[in-house]
Amino acid sequence: MSAEYLDKLQAAILEGEEDDAAQAARDALEAGIAPIQLINDGIQKPLEKIGKDFENGECFLPELILSGDAARAATDIIMPKLTAGERADGLHGTAVIGVVSGDLHDIGKNIVGAFLAAQGLKVIDLGCDVSPKRFVDTVAEQQARFIVISTLLTTSRPFYRQIVDTLKARGLRDKTYVLVGGGPVTPAWAREVGADAYGRDAKDAVACCRELLTSGVQSPLAEPLIVNALQSKA
Repeated sequence: MSAEYLDKLQAAILEGEEDDAAQAARDALEAGIAPIQLINDGIQKPLEKIGKDFENGECFLPELILSGDAARAATDIIMPKLTAGERADGLHGTAVIGVVSGDLHDIGKNIVGAFLAAQGLKVIDLGCDVSPKRFVDTVAEQQARFIVISTLLTTSRPFYRQIVDTLKARGLRDKTYVLVGGGPVTPAWAREVGADAYGRDAKDAVACCRELLTSGVQSPLAEPLIVNALQSKA
């Protein structure tokens, strides 16, 4: 019986049907399926599939965007139903996420936000074309543990450094993990701007957040976490 509900939720996300995904999540919860199973099997799996399809050229940006929106709609329904025990297995804290000033591309940000929310983080999505000041103001207001920055434009990369510098000026750098990603962003650039972690995609972002939280390492890190390094260490 649970397979039927999971199939409907997965299909809605893969097809990018936001309303259908939300309804499928509601129906599954009413049928007694555990919220954590819906997160892991109903949301995470289709997001991973659509991400691989995009990398392989089997789907295109509009499909990826719609799937991210559908996943977020389902996540919003499911997350409040998680028990304390289920939340204990996930990530904790608040992540402020956005695309830096000058960039209106939000596909990567949307997928990363959906993945982080599915793992238990409270995600504050600031959208696109976000100034360094707004990033840091929101971190201060929300007492966020993570700030997740992305861009697809090389011309917007200098704003990463401004965000880190503003965190330092406000006395927030040692309280906030800085994660960076996006097409023109590299591990070397993450190191140059003083970020704590670099991720190529949404799964990388989750892996970095989990490692930062479970290791208890203090920010700022001397060297940014790189997912490939984490995998080889494991």
